[in-house]
Amino acid sequence: MGEIDRVTYPIPKQFMDRFFKNGKDIFVKPATVWKQLKPGMKFVFYQSHEDTGFVGEGKIKRVILSENPMQFFETYGDRIFLTKEELKEYIKSQERWGRRGSKKKKLWMAIELEEIKKYDKPVKPGDSCLWGDNI
Repeated sequence: MGEIDRVTYPIPKQFMDRFFKNGKDIFVKPATVWKQLKPGMKFVFYQSHEDTGFVGEGKIKRVILSENPMQFFETYGDRIFLTKEELKEYIKSQERWGRRGSKKKKLWMAIELEEIKKYDKPVKPGDSCLWGDNI
């Protein structure tokens, strides 16, 4: 297996323009595969829920972990793609899926992106070689 050089996470369509039009460059989510994420890796935006497909890309500048995702606002302020209220709701939704009785705090990650660009048209998985030069 080759080295991983890109990552993608589903982002609902309603939030996508925040990256491409509103200058948001911080993606926040529960920490998954964070040990594999490295500065310089390509971050491919996958639009979910509606008009699905790969719609753009950016480059990972850095990844920060925290047990309290609300602390990311102290570091990044309004650069985060979610509002404080939206992030609070996201946290609550994730807690419903958590392990019952577990005392261990869940880690969250903030992925700082740079060189964000939108594709001319969405690319559907399977339309082209997913890991080719197009994506």
